Amino acid sequence: MASAPDISVVVPVFDEEGAAPALAREIARAFAGRSFEIVFVDDASRDGTRAALKALSAEIPQLRVLSHRRNSGQSRAIRSGILGARGAIIVTLDGDGQNDPADGPALADALAAGPAELALVGGERVKRRDSQAKKIASRLGNGVRKRLLKDTANDTGCGLKAFRREAFLALPYFDHIHRYLPALMLREGYQTAFRPVNHRHRETGQSKYTNLGRLWASLSDLAGVMWLQSRARNPGGVDEA
Repeated sequence: MASAPDISVVVPVFDEEGAAPALAREIARAFAGRSFEIVFVDDASRDGTRAALKALSAEIPQLRVLSHRRNSGQSRAIRSGILGARGAIIVTLDGDGQNDPADGPALADALAAGPAELALVGGERVKRRDSQAKKIASRLGNGVRKRLLKDTANDTGCGLKAFRREAFLALPYFDHIHRYLPALMLREGYQTAFRPVNHRHRETGQSKYTNLGRLWASLSDLAGVMWLQSRARNPGGVDEA
């Protein structure tokens, strides 16, 4: 059996037949020369996403394709990928191609070079390539979340993140958890950091979310994470006598 890679790049996809193959090739080029695997999680796509990715297996030997039997959403696809991943460091990207894979290695390097307490290095999109309405909604949502949760993150909606697999698996899971990773990492006593990353126009497909849908979900999620924070008790570490 092959040894476990150092890095697992996890990419959730749903109906991304047009974007997924090119993205897989970009990731392979970005991480070339490193010990890595690429784990795409097909969230029960209705198009040819899964077949298009499987066709790349000979071209990209590091590529693995996991598939949900039923559509379960982005957060669950990310978690399925992390559960199936073999690397100690996880790098996540959105499957629409707007995150630039070239930024992934730098986030992974920053995480690996940090102290053991550093569990997450998140990307912050410096030049958003979205509609004005989406940018305004994101700016408002990030401002409210940051004020209420005090998670120090300016852009938790950026799908490009590097974090320790064991730290993620220690977090309480719920739908949309991927937008609250910094706050939850801090709740567990870990440290977080952020770096600017590139953001690109969507070339194919369409967004799976609406501004109204995000707002409705974020209201209940914020309340839930605030409750989790209020119920946290951190022992500061565990020592064996």
